[in-house]
This record gives sequence, C-alpha cells and structure tokens, in this order.
Amino acid sequence: MTETTALDAGLVVGDDGRARCFWGGSTPDYVAYHDNEWGRPVRGDDALFERMCLEAFQSGLAWITILRKRPAFRAAFAGFSIDKVAAFGEQDAARLMADPGIVRNRMKIDAALANARVAADLPDGLSALLWSYAPAPRPPRPRTRADVPAITPESTAMAKDLKKRGFRFVGPTTAYALMQATGMVDDHLAGCWVPPTGDRPGA
Repeated sequence: MTETTALDAGLVVGDDGRARCFWGGSTPDYVAYHDNEWGRPVRGDDALFERMCLEAFQSGLAWITILRKRPAFRAAFAGFSIDKVAAFGEQDAARLMADPGIVRNRMKIDAALANARVAADLPDGLSALLWSYAPAPRPPRPRTRADVPAITPESTAMAKDLKKRGFRFVGPTTAYALMQATGMVDDHLAGCWVPPTGDRPGA
C-alpha cells in the first residue's frame, strides 16, 4: 500500500512500514495503544469500569491527555477497583481534586464515584451489562474513516440503560467510544495491520 493510497483510506504508514488507523501513528503512545489495546476485547468489571471512567474524563479533551495520565489515574482511583472507589467519600473527592496528575474536574470525579456505587450494586456485574449491548460482528471492517460511526443504535440503547440505572457521563457518543476501545466493535480500518479478533459475540 502506497502512502497516498493509505492516506486516501484514512490510514497512516509508520516508520515500520505498517499501515495504521488515521489516529494511531502520531505519537509513540498512540502507536502502542492502537496496536496493543484499542479494539481488543476487555472483560472484567474493574477493567471495564476503568475504561468507562477514562472515556468520561476524556470528554472535551484529547485522548492522548488521558492516555498519558493513566498511571496517575490508576494510582488515584485505587486501580479502579469498583468496591474501593464505591467507598470513597468527601475526603477522597477533595484529594482527587488536589491531584495534579489527573484531570481535576469535580463533576467528572463525582460521576466516577457515583458510577462505582451503581456498578457495585449490579446483580450480574458491569461486564455482563456492557457486553450485552455488543452487536454481532459486522465484517468487513470500515473502508475509510468516513465509514466509522460516532453513535449506533446499540450505543444509544446502552447509554439510555446506563442513565436509567444512575450512571453519569455516559452518553451515546461516549458509550460508542467505550465499545470501540473495549472490542465490543471492531472499527480498525480495512487496511490496518492490526489483525481482527474473534473474541466477540457471534465471531
């Protein structure tokens, strides 16, 4: 694939000769995240709670900002243990607001704490709830970046259910970004070198 052809398809070709999705090659952080994490299935309540929180904190910001602050987020939020974060109180909220390593937005911090309490009370767990909205695989992969949606009926339904249960900062767009990041959908472009994974419903 020539560089011009790749650009037309919404891909970038790295120094290693590999074609990546348009956003995945601009920094080493993005390359590692794109190649090793984005679009790979994530399961487990705490792991999905982390992704939900980070997607909410990303709202209005560049994802690279969150990616580079992720170690600090993990330290500040007790490794995103749902049970531990659900037990956070006002002192913890004040501590988080004073932590320069994370995004200090009180509404988003309060949402993370509230979401942990809701997640802790889910009878079947957060992973089962979120994955219940994963659509069947839709091969082939998107041909160009214009073919990648911002929201879908599934992400809209997920967001509606989450809001009804008391979750905050998870609208349809954030819900779809969460689905992309955790492998519930595969939105790597058709020419991207990252191989498809079969670990999705119906795959």
